[in-house]
Amino acid sequence: MSSTVLSVSQVNLFLRSLIDGDGRLADILVVGELSNFTVNSRSGHMYFSLKDAKSLLKGVMFASAARRLRFQPEDGMRVIVRGRVSVYEPNGQYQLYAEDIQPDGVGALSLAFEQLKNRLAAEGLFEQSRKRPLPPCPARIGIVTSPTGAALQDMLQIIGRRWPLTEIVFCPAQVQGEQAPAQLTAGIQALNRQRACDVIILGRGGGSAEELWAFNDEELARAVASSEIPVVSAVGHETDFTICDFAADLRAPTPSAAAELCTLDRAAEMEDLLAYRRWFRSRGLQMIDGLRQQVDTLIQSSPLCRREEYVLRRRGELDGLWARLCGLAEGQAQAGRRNLAVLAGKLDALSPLKVLSRGYGVIYHQGAAVRDLDVLPEGTEVLLQAEKGRRTARLAAQEEKV
Repeated sequence: MSSTVLSVSQVNLFLRSLIDGDGRLADILVVGELSNFTVNSRSGHMYFSLKDAKSLLKGVMFASAARRLRFQPEDGMRVIVRGRVSVYEPNGQYQLYAEDIQPDGVGALSLAFEQLKNRLAAEGLFEQSRKRPLPPCPARIGIVTSPTGAALQDMLQIIGRRWPLTEIVFCPAQVQGEQAPAQLTAGIQALNRQRACDVIILGRGGGSAEELWAFNDEELARAVASSEIPVVSAVGHETDFTICDFAADLRAPTPSAAAELCTLDRAAEMEDLLAYRRWFRSRGLQMIDGLRQQVDTLIQSSPLCRREEYVLRRRGELDGLWARLCGLAEGQAQAGRRNLAVLAGKLDALSPLKVLSRGYGVIYHQGAAVRDLDVLPEGTEVLLQAEKGRRTARLAAQEEKV
């Protein structure tokens, strides 16, 4: 018996044809635990292994299929993989070529939602400290939603009924489909860039999880969280939750509820104004009554009621004050006169005339009193001043001292 010599390539090609020719391996579902999961950063292809308690199966998912995944596969995750088994000829390895991967026991959308929620929460994107209060009475409200949806008409009707003065700035955008996240993000960014409003309502009406999935987009959530204008997320019904609900400054259960939260109620405000008016009117009347009673009391009491008596009493007080003032003035005058007499006596005692009255005289020379005659030569003309009268004289020779 002769044996056929085959090349390695021929063997691998033969094995591939056998496996590919078996229809049972052309479209199968395989359940197992992911391990060795990697993503080629350049091509986007995913490589992994599926294992159970006894065996391991290599697998690959090409980028075209990987882009359709709603969640991020991770090691240790139990999944169900749909695909086909074939042989990769260059290394002779058979492997599972995956077309779809679904988490085992939980939906892909639910898992993707939890993964993104946990990741953004770990970054602090949902922290309460980041939330800002809504303006009490916004002059302009920005709305980012579908132009054809019933949610827009509901919001416009409610805003117009509650506070007609509010201006609406509308940014139309798709709210489901592949283009929706980018359009919603662009609407949020445009309103911020132009500072076009005081608060933003982002939302749509109800729908399935797939229809609401645009509001679970990571870029949209980051745009909402970084918005300088407060954002109200109003997606679906009260039981629906999206990532935007956690990133926004406030979550409204429905678009209609968001319109109510962002506006004042004209009827309620009018009732409050009327209540204030009634209160101020009541308080004003009370103050007027109180002042009127005070005026009546003043009119009925002295001095307005008994003017003559009041004037006489005040006149008596005035006379007493005048007498007291005159007494004080007279006392001050007498004291002044006494002081003046004392000072005049002292001044008189020091007067040169007082000295002359006692027989003394004063000799003047050239207008100045002479204190030393020795300084004047013989024959000098001087002026003699006595108590009564003046005479000129000439100095004789100086007498010799004994």
